[in-house]
Amino acid sequence: MSLDRRKFVEGSVVTGAGVALAGAGGVPAAAAVERPGGGHGAERYAFTVMGTTDLHGNVFNWDYATAAEFDDRDHNDVGLAKISTLVSRVRREKGRHNTLLIDAGDTIQGTQLAYYYAKVDPITDPGGPVHPMARAMNAIGYDAAALGNHEFNYGIPVLRKFEESCDFPLLGANAVDARSLRPAFPPYVLKRLRSPRGRVVTVAVLGLTNPGIAIWDKAHVQGKLAFPGLVEQAAKWVPRLRSMGADVVVVAAHSGAGGTSSYGDQLPYVENAAALMAERVPGVDAILVGHAHVEIPERRVVNAETGREVVLSEPLKWGQRLTLFDVVVEWRGGRWAVGSVGSRVLNSNAVAEDARITGLLRTEHRKVVAYVNRVIGRSKAEMTAAEAPVRDTAILDFIAFVQAEVVRKALAGSAYASLPVLSQASCFSRTARVPEGDVTIRSMAALYPFDNTLEARVLTGAQLRDYLEFSARYYVRTAAGGPVDPSGITNAEGTPDYNYDVVCGVSYEIDIAKPAGRRIGKLLFEGKPVADGARFVLAVNNYRASGGGNFPHVAAAEQVWSTSDEIRNLIIGWVQAAKVIDGSVFASVDWRLTRDGVPVF
Repeated sequence: MSLDRRKFVEGSVVTGAGVALAGAGGVPAAAAVERPGGGHGAERYAFTVMGTTDLHGNVFNWDYATAAEFDDRDHNDVGLAKISTLVSRVRREKGRHNTLLIDAGDTIQGTQLAYYYAKVDPITDPGGPVHPMARAMNAIGYDAAALGNHEFNYGIPVLRKFEESCDFPLLGANAVDARSLRPAFPPYVLKRLRSPRGRVVTVAVLGLTNPGIAIWDKAHVQGKLAFPGLVEQAAKWVPRLRSMGADVVVVAAHSGAGGTSSYGDQLPYVENAAALMAERVPGVDAILVGHAHVEIPERRVVNAETGREVVLSEPLKWGQRLTLFDVVVEWRGGRWAVGSVGSRVLNSNAVAEDARITGLLRTEHRKVVAYVNRVIGRSKAEMTAAEAPVRDTAILDFIAFVQAEVVRKALAGSAYASLPVLSQASCFSRTARVPEGDVTIRSMAALYPFDNTLEARVLTGAQLRDYLEFSARYYVRTAAGGPVDPSGITNAEGTPDYNYDVVCGVSYEIDIAKPAGRRIGKLLFEGKPVADGARFVLAVNNYRASGGGNFPHVAAAEQVWSTSDEIRNLIIGWVQAAKVIDGSVFASVDWRLTRDGVPVF
């Protein structure tokens, strides 16, 4: 952060002044409705706050992993080019100056387009390119965006460079300097709209991000930034915004509505706290929810103190939906009061891409398409992840094998070289496949879509068993006897696929007829039972090692090696060096599902 910027942000905290105040002069008249039977003083003014979230680097309606237009079973479309068309339509209907457009975070990570301009042709290079997400969002005309946890994946310098490129503020009231605890990013923005009678309506947008950043991106933020809780920081900032004259308070929160935390009790703050904020913090009118990747057209939560309803909405990820908060304010007793708030979502598959946005970034898109289609080797057989959640498959064995090979080489000659190396892997996408024949960068990107890095941690045999038992909670308890539907036995209690780990290098059984916590049997290493006191090195991704998913022991385990290189790149490098992916080298059936000791499949 530059000295001038630091003084500006710190000064705003000391004085309570707004970080930004949009001018209201000269704007055209807004739609207004007189109260039925009202006189000249009875004025109502309607405006709309539009919102996106979890865009994850999607500009085009394109899937870089399949080299084709994006499609899913629900025929959703993705990308800012689609969102731009929806936004333009709403602005025409409502009047440009009767609308605002905000985002709830996770913008610069997710697609190969985003990765390319963070790592391959980085925006941080001297004279480097402008991030395509900044260019698209500037062209569309965003008013503000909250920070998401994935904004920190590439490190603070990349985030700061992205921030410099944006024509709108990146908000993070609970992203604070680790020492001073002052906001490291603007906490809020004040926007002014004008009613047809010329009265100014001040709309405050408060941005809050996820406390889990302290765990998930510890390597980038430790000692630099801290992330206190959303509810606690909203309780601090909302009264300030009201005292500054905010007539309407909208929160852009990169936090789901469910009240749960994937990191358990590792942090004293709730991960998915949007509904808790609505319930506990008076003065909030609407919350744009993010992070959870679910669709919430409208949810109403009653504030415990005021009895007023707070409206929550979460548009579906990647630009599949656009939230509209329709707000009506009423002039009462010399000031504006919120009369009503409602929300809905628009589906981006109902419109065409905005040619202005696709044309703006056509060159960048073509560069990335050429990059991901580079052939780096060949595979002797097709490998797919379709059955990976229920069977030991070659495709996860391949990930684990490469990780273990990298760790073994890194530990050669060290005090840990004699310890057996195990390796964890998760099914990130059931549609991932490595084709027979030519293998490209995009097939590896589909195999490992996240920008995780690799670490090595030491676990005991007892800790390994606990780790596997925790992972096995992923399965629905299923009584012995009778047929089993593979699609019905996974994701117990909402556990996502990426929070189910297999561990390669040992063999074991998972008895799904038993209750969670008592499922792991026949845990063997080299054919012998694993002793509680045995020691292993676990090759593990940084998300899991830092506490993501709340797996036991691993976050506190001794770290003996780590790298800043993404696992995806380690896999690409291995293929480039080996030239051939041969399943006979690494594929084996080392774990299976059972019921009362009888194999399920």
